[in-house]
Amino acid sequence: MDEKKPLLSHFLALRKVFLISAIAVIVGFIAAFYFFSTRLIDFITLPIKERGVEIIYTAVSEAMTTRLKISLVTGIILASPVIIWQIWNFVKPALYEKEIRALRFWFFVTLLLFLIGVVFCYYFVFGLAVNFFLVAGDNLAAPLISIDRYLSFTLSFILPFGFAFDLPVIIYMTTKLGLTTPEMLIGKSKYVVLLFFIVAAILTPPDVYSQIMLAIPLLLLYGVGILAAFTVKKRENGESKKQQKKAASNKHRRSAS
Repeated sequence: MDEKKPLLSHFLALRKVFLISAIAVIVGFIAAFYFFSTRLIDFITLPIKERGVEIIYTAVSEAMTTRLKISLVTGIILASPVIIWQIWNFVKPALYEKEIRALRFWFFVTLLLFLIGVVFCYYFVFGLAVNFFLVAGDNLAAPLISIDRYLSFTLSFILPFGFAFDLPVIIYMTTKLGLTTPEMLIGKSKYVVLLFFIVAAILTPPDVYSQIMLAIPLLLLYGVGILAAFTVKKRENGESKKQQKKAASNKHRRSAS
């Protein structure tokens, strides 16, 4: 009976996390729908409107469903501090103080790199890619772009850049866990280059420009990850030397006594 109480308390705590998170998303969704959705649509469609292309909808419900989708994504973003806080409070009691500090640091680094990737893509890549597609189709047909398809295209284009910019963190973590080493990362670099171009071809729309613009930052971030791996190795070697010196000192004291 005593063993069931901790399990029940964990279940109730987890249910509370889901409940509060769901309420936060609903509140964020309602706020976004009534106050931000129109401005967000204008902002998202700006790269294509600047090129004189009119956004249309091809189904009676398409404009409304698109607005609902944008409001839901925005609501999740607005509710994310509440969601993260709830998850943090749930897992925090099981962590040591050192683990708590490390988790805080790497969470903010991961979030920052993701946001940098999204901003980089929107301001330096996305507009050029849109222009590339429009120019490529100039002599074929007049562009009539659906709002729903344009939104799907935008998200499928921008989000991979955000996730890709977290590559240094992934390399750091795998090196910390002993799954990779700097020497291994350098030795496999030629295969990594090929892999990045394959991944870029899968994640981006089917044009060479978009693939290159994702693959090049991935290669640069891979280099940053290798530097992070060397940092991990150097720190571990320093700690190992300290432990060896401490062990030798203790051995010397015991022999002297």
